[in-house]
Amino acid sequence: MSFPERRLRRLRRTPALRRLVAETRLGVDDLVAPLFVREGIDQPQPISSLPGVVQHTRESLRKELAALAGLGVPGVILFGVPAVKDPEGSGAWDPEGIVQLALADAREEVGDDLVVMADLCLDEYTDHGHCGVVRPDGTVDNDATLLLYARAAVAQARAGAAVVAPSGMMDGQVSAIRTALDDDGHTEVAVLAYAAKFASALYGPFRDAVDVTIAGGGDRKAYQQHHGNRREALAEVRADVAEGADVVMVKPALAYLDVIAEVAAEVDVPVAAYHVSGEYAMIHAAAERGWIDGPAVAIEHLTAIKRAGADVILTYFARDVAEQLGAGR
Repeated sequence: MSFPERRLRRLRRTPALRRLVAETRLGVDDLVAPLFVREGIDQPQPISSLPGVVQHTRESLRKELAALAGLGVPGVILFGVPAVKDPEGSGAWDPEGIVQLALADAREEVGDDLVVMADLCLDEYTDHGHCGVVRPDGTVDNDATLLLYARAAVAQARAGAAVVAPSGMMDGQVSAIRTALDDDGHTEVAVLAYAAKFASALYGPFRDAVDVTIAGGGDRKAYQQHHGNRREALAEVRADVAEGADVVMVKPALAYLDVIAEVAAEVDVPVAAYHVSGEYAMIHAAAERGWIDGPAVAIEHLTAIKRAGADVILTYFARDVAEQLGAGR
């Protein structure tokens, strides 16, 4: 007599069998590496809350891009850390701004061997840490911010970005950026929209990485989503797709697997998910204490994100996982 459970057990018997029948396979092709480049340094600067991650110089960034391309990682996303910040965040569109220079370096170094994306926001460049223009009362002026996002998108495209990724969660940001790109002749530059970005407590290490402090102890809850809202996330995603987003993203990832799954079932564009700095840092912290097997947990987390429906995963583990998966071949 054969029981269904025995059939399941038979297919788990050896590593080869388990690989053969695996329903979800995490691969190098799923990964995008977030990278930081800082103006005014001559050596890469470690980020204490993101073990293994650095603020790159332009030269060290070139080397990292070449290494990632050699490992088969298909994409990177660049974040800039300027030497000087101002109320508008003008470094975001300055042709000599650090990300624009790094994009040109990347284009020269790897060409189309990597999909080079640029985070499109103002928070790294503003002295108040918000993602847009701030009114005298401290609130963000959505419409005034859109004009600056459009300028930044054009500057990034001219510098060589294949994809621009608006992350500020301003209403109408995708439409404004798409229009600006098309009007400037960059019809082939894609828009990856941070479509469902939650006002999460998991972004702390990232803010260390880009030297961002929100003025007056403020937060971004007025323009990012509440962590309990699923329907709102779907509405935001639909709006971005309608405005012309080529890819939509859910951020954070692991705490929002249900949202990823619903978005993947809802839309007909690729779905990205950002395994954010806090999710990365927690694995490292627990592994350093010997409580977990860090590399195994990283693979498990990223596989779960893919299983939920993500086509693209932004993760600080990209290089480590690419090396690990490559070693297993």
